[in-house]
Amino acid sequence: MRERISLVDKAHELIGARLRPGALAIDATVGNGHDTLFLLRQVAPGGRVYGFDIQRSALESAAAKVKEPALRACLTLFHDSHAGLLERIPKADHGAIAAVMFNLGYLPGSDKAVMTRADSTLAALTAASRLLSPGGIITIVAYPGHPGGAQETDQVGHWCEALDPERFKVERIDAKANDPAAPRLFAVTRNSAE
Repeated sequence: MRERISLVDKAHELIGARLRPGALAIDATVGNGHDTLFLLRQVAPGGRVYGFDIQRSALESAAAKVKEPALRACLTLFHDSHAGLLERIPKADHGAIAAVMFNLGYLPGSDKAVMTRADSTLAALTAASRLLSPGGIITIVAYPGHPGGAQETDQVGHWCEALDPERFKVERIDAKANDPAAPRLFAVTRNSAE
């Protein structure tokens, strides 16, 4: 029996293979700031990470983790829903985003009633697919095991299935085989030949 794998680590591995200094990336769910810091370390110097969260405490926590001035210079945080990606990301960066990370659910250690919702997540995924550069990647770690999580995970799966296979490749990785409540990673890569 295969043991549970860390899908966040797998998402970092997939993104790390594509990001270089000077690249543009989005952390669509800043949360505790670990993914934000990971992205910053990949794109600095000269790159930019745009981070989104609806909880000011999450943004403050993430900003506090970014101690190095060179990394801080590459960070822009938005106290906003990830559904606002298209409006908040500068027009000059549309179509130039190399990676977008989503870590759905709720912020560990905070109010579990405040969590991502399928409607805003689907809007954000559609926006992210429009912002992505050729060869760019979107990673979505979804958690079907919490209230509302199964519906959100199913809708993310349907969204991925509806993507044009000529433009996007979708890979799904389960944290644990044959466990419907186990976390899932969806990796969406835009065709580099576009």
